[in-house]
Amino acid sequence: MRLKVISRSTDEFTRERSQDLQRVFRNFDPNLRPQEKAVEYVRALNAAKLEKIFARPFVGAMDGHIDAVSCMAKNPNHLKGIFSGSMDGDVRLWDLATRRTVRQFPGHQGAVRGLTVSTDGRILVSCGTDCTVRLWKVPVATLMESDDGSDHSSQPLAVHVWKNAFWGVDHQWDGDLFATAGAQVDIWNHNRSQPVNSFAWGNDTVTSVRFNPGEPNLLATSASDRSISIYDLRLSTPARKVIMRTKTNAIAWNPMEPMNFTAANDDGKCYSYDVRKLNEAKCVHKDHVSSVMDIDYSPTGREFVTGSYDRSVRIFQYNGGHSREMYHTKRMQRVFCVKFSCDASYIISGSDDTNLRLWKAKASEQLGVILPRERKKHEYLEAVKNRYKHLAEVKRIVRHRHLPKPIYKATKQIREMTESERRKEERRKAHSAPGSIQNKALRTQKVVTEVE
Repeated sequence: MRLKVISRSTDEFTRERSQDLQRVFRNFDPNLRPQEKAVEYVRALNAAKLEKIFARPFVGAMDGHIDAVSCMAKNPNHLKGIFSGSMDGDVRLWDLATRRTVRQFPGHQGAVRGLTVSTDGRILVSCGTDCTVRLWKVPVATLMESDDGSDHSSQPLAVHVWKNAFWGVDHQWDGDLFATAGAQVDIWNHNRSQPVNSFAWGNDTVTSVRFNPGEPNLLATSASDRSISIYDLRLSTPARKVIMRTKTNAIAWNPMEPMNFTAANDDGKCYSYDVRKLNEAKCVHKDHVSSVMDIDYSPTGREFVTGSYDRSVRIFQYNGGHSREMYHTKRMQRVFCVKFSCDASYIISGSDDTNLRLWKAKASEQLGVILPRERKKHEYLEAVKNRYKHLAEVKRIVRHRHLPKPIYKATKQIREMTESERRKEERRKAHSAPGSIQNKALRTQKVVTEVE
């Protein structure tokens, strides 16, 4: 007679030391767990709640400027360094790890309107309303990490005086040229005191300029005549231009999809365009209640950050219509410039109250060293939450944000105005001849015309 005996060896489940992990045996047969979806749903709900509990996005403030922070620039060769310029002409280099000023660059007599760093990270270019472009040598990383670096001031390598004030500057991603925005678009070389090329399309002031990350000779500009223009340095004339209903304050290219860029607009929205088809926006990003002043893409290209006149910072998915996160503080005033850190972990914002603020890109992210078990746990909870994000209770908790009262009231008012316009358009269409009134999509409503 044959007998089946249940037996197990003590070596399989007994720990050798008390510090060893307890071995757990699992059977993943779905027939043995009829409540698996219910358990996962509860875990997703708890993960969404825990994310709200641990959401502490504000890391710290960097105080030192005595006037509003007007522009910022990242150093592509140094993770911890960031440059900032203020309205009183002060330019500073900050160490994000210690949140202290490492170096000052005095010299501008008016507001600093643009900062950019060369591809190799050795030259800082600044420009402003005092009609000068100044080139500075960036201190090496070893000097930045020294304790006595805060007392150092730098002298410019070169000062180029020009005929008009400057409103922006940007350096090629790969090359020795940089472009300034002012009465026209001027292309400069590090070794020349005069522009090597100039572009003008119309008589209005150019307010911002950005080089394409994939094609070094391509750049986009926005002007005060509500236009967005595309220039090619290999051509003698501008390439294309689109005119919108409201003015564009800043432009950012997607580093992972260099054919796409996003424009920060005065109407509180951001418009993503494909440079090959400028007659309509790919996506309209809504949530700000006042002018969007600055925009910057994450190095991953999956999201971007915006700073607005409504005193808030928002993070958008690159293809999302609404922001996934909003940051604000009681003391933060109008935000003039925002940047993603080079590792996409932090966000730096500069505002009217003379402070730079450091935020976490993910509000509930745990700082410091994370053990492999912790990382797996976080990834699992994120996957479970993503699986059940469409269910009402999880969706409500994930989307909920406490808004400042002025922004809450303005959002409510904008919603009422939008609904009123929609009803009016429906009634106008109902009382008109069939086919006489065509509906225009939101992506094309703000585009007046495209010029080639």
